[in-house]
Amino acid sequence: MPTAPSPFPYALTGAHTTLGPVLTMDAWAKLARVPDRRHPGNVLDGSFITRLLGVEGKSWGPDQFATPETVAATARAALASAGRTASDITAVVVVTCNPYQTLLDQDAFALMRMLDIPDHVLPLQLGAGCAGLARAAALVAQLATERALVIAYSVPSRISCDDDGALLPTYRDNPIHPFGKNMWASPALFSDAAAAMVLERDEEIDGLVLYSRDSQSFGTEPGVEDPLIHFLGGGTQHPAGAPGAAEMACFGMNAPEIGRYYSGGMMLNHQALEAARPGYLDDVHRVYTHQANPALVEEFLQATGLTPEQAPSNVRQLGNTVSPSTLALLHADQAAGNLTHGDRACFSVVGSGPERGAFITPVRIPHPQPPTTSA
Repeated sequence: MPTAPSPFPYALTGAHTTLGPVLTMDAWAKLARVPDRRHPGNVLDGSFITRLLGVEGKSWGPDQFATPETVAATARAALASAGRTASDITAVVVVTCNPYQTLLDQDAFALMRMLDIPDHVLPLQLGAGCAGLARAAALVAQLATERALVIAYSVPSRISCDDDGALLPTYRDNPIHPFGKNMWASPALFSDAAAAMVLERDEEIDGLVLYSRDSQSFGTEPGVEDPLIHFLGGGTQHPAGAPGAAEMACFGMNAPEIGRYYSGGMMLNHQALEAARPGYLDDVHRVYTHQANPALVEEFLQATGLTPEQAPSNVRQLGNTVSPSTLALLHADQAAGNLTHGDRACFSVVGSGPERGAFITPVRIPHPQPPTTSA
């Protein structure tokens, strides 16, 4: 059975995004020093990386994101933009694919302590990538919680480069990981960011939410088995300290499967929303799509007839900021005056797992603030 959307009686009442310093790809390449296998002893320049990945700049702040305090500050700003305090929150969902601490959901506990969230509020920490915001929205709807704080962040600079910005050996030259040959492309594409949003329940809202893992079926095709992003070390199969574990504990991209899943998954999201609400694109002010890479984003826009004004993009300028990418787009629209109180927005995302989803909600932010950026 195809996945169908369900009701989503929530408004987005607060949001904030924090980005690192935006580097040109040439500046990043000079720091990272990616080996040029065609010319041993040389390194790749930014123009070559841009031609390959389409990304011209990156949000990259290893010092800024050295501790989870930057993430907590982002969540505080989201609460402030909603006109809410920690005591108003009834559930917290933390979304990250590279947590500061790896066991027992300690990131969620630490962040809730920093934010003074009351102890009776339940934490949900999701080990999720680019589709994490959709999974969080679907969980909030199933919880039927009154007021949820969703916190999302990804900090690839902290796990792929040394203190001088050069690639760590496991990302520079990795003969053990099955995707080790092109491991450098992960830190080249993925960027640092943190984002948070407040979702408030309102039974009068006729929003929609969609979520699918696609493991049993993928449209009319068999289910998808490949996780798309392969991080094989650190668990019981390759425990930390065991031979080869460090080389396996890296983000390796299965690029062909990622491209296939993004293209197919985004169209399935679109078709499901159109079936549930014909003409939904005319009913929403903005469509915020996951920013996987410029080519995939532009391909989806062309396939659906969406214009860059209807569905803005930031991946060429910022890189793939994972789950925060769509909230960063919303923030940019607010800063530019393109989004006003009460406008309806559609968030449509796909990601590793694999998983995908979408949600339609009114944006009711009474005190919008510009995104935090670092020069």
